[in-house]
Amino acid sequence: MIVQQILKSKADTGVLTLKPGALVSEAVAVLSDKRIGTIVVSESGTTPDGILSERDIVRELGKRGAGCMDEPISTLMTANPVTCGRDDSADKVLEMMTEGRFRHLPVVQDGAMIGLISIGDVVKARLAELSMEKDALQGMIMGH
Repeated sequence: MIVQQILKSKADTGVLTLKPGALVSEAVAVLSDKRIGTIVVSESGTTPDGILSERDIVRELGKRGAGCMDEPISTLMTANPVTCGRDDSADKVLEMMTEGRFRHLPVVQDGAMIGLISIGDVVKARLAELSMEKDALQGMIMGH
């Protein structure tokens, strides 16, 4: 299975982005309102300049307290995030996420962001693929 197939299986809501100058409190409001775990930081709205996760915010709250809520998200984001392409395999993406210890990956084509996938999206797609393989093998064994 490839990333393009995973993107097609998701609801096409686009990728939510915030500009680097947005406040952490604004990002928290968006994450809470949309019930998502990360937001892509992008000046242009098309290229991922950074990524900010709920974990990043909680880590800073633990270190410095609520004062970080009034800072721009650019101070907390991971700059130049790892990305993948639409033709990358699910296995490659899982490996990247596991090794990098992150749960979200912007999908980029020709320099522009075309989607965002989570480790949950990839695991769900991989489980569906394994289920189909299992059913096909059972069918072959049973003579169907």
